[in-house]
Amino acid sequence: MLISLPHAELYAYTGGKTFAPERPTVVFIHGALNDHSVWILQSRYFANHGYNVLAIDLPGHCKSTGDAPETVEQAAQTLLALLDALGVQKAAIAGHSLGSLIALEVAYRWPERVSHLAMLGTAFPMRVSAALLEAAQNAPFQGIDMVNTFSHSMMAPPPSTLGPGTWLHGTGRALMRRVLASNGKVNVFYRSFKACDAYDGGEKAMAAVQCPTLFVLGDNDQMTPPKAAQSLVALARQGTVVRVPAGHALMEEAPEQVLNALRSFFPHAIA
Repeated sequence: MLISLPHAELYAYTGGKTFAPERPTVVFIHGALNDHSVWILQSRYFANHGYNVLAIDLPGHCKSTGDAPETVEQAAQTLLALLDALGVQKAAIAGHSLGSLIALEVAYRWPERVSHLAMLGTAFPMRVSAALLEAAQNAPFQGIDMVNTFSHSMMAPPPSTLGPGTWLHGTGRALMRRVLASNGKVNVFYRSFKACDAYDGGEKAMAAVQCPTLFVLGDNDQMTPPKAAQSLVALARQGTVVRVPAGHALMEEAPEQVLNALRSFFPHAIA
């Protein structure tokens, strides 16, 4: 569905269910050059087990209008506006990569609005190499190839995700090219990576987060290796760490393990 915000029409995939204010709500936030579709298994499960699901396209990405966020903090404001627009007083929030930093910032700034925080494929600082930033800005197709090489630890997924034999590198490349092409005004690839690289509030935010926090980390993640999340893990007041056999593309390579981690963490899903 499309939600009217002050500066954008924000698209949120609901798992095919009508939003119902009396249900608990979970928000899913994608990473750089992704969209809501990366959460397809997890969002459909929760939508069919007692939750409102809001798997968003960030502003300026795919089905959402508006200006693509330049900073993590700016994106966090969009999430607050989304909750306000729908009258959601408190939600569980899950974010992947850049989305994990956005989710963290929301939980830090507005603790009364977040019941549970799940950070997947996260790191702090989330530095992006100069070579990858340069490619994202000046040779984005080359950068997309680089990211897909670094993000995947297998060629084809297990049968429970996109289907046996699916070429993960090809589907990842196609998604990223589609997201890049969805915005003809700005390079959302470079803008998103720049936002990751520039974000400096992670430790301050994590130390202040009051809700339970789940870290889902890929054993073979080359983009945000598990050791790069340890400063956040150490600061989490109610932190839980789950390791899964995957690279950075956690939801593609370990879909059931990611879903099981979220099912165990979020308290209201119907069994």
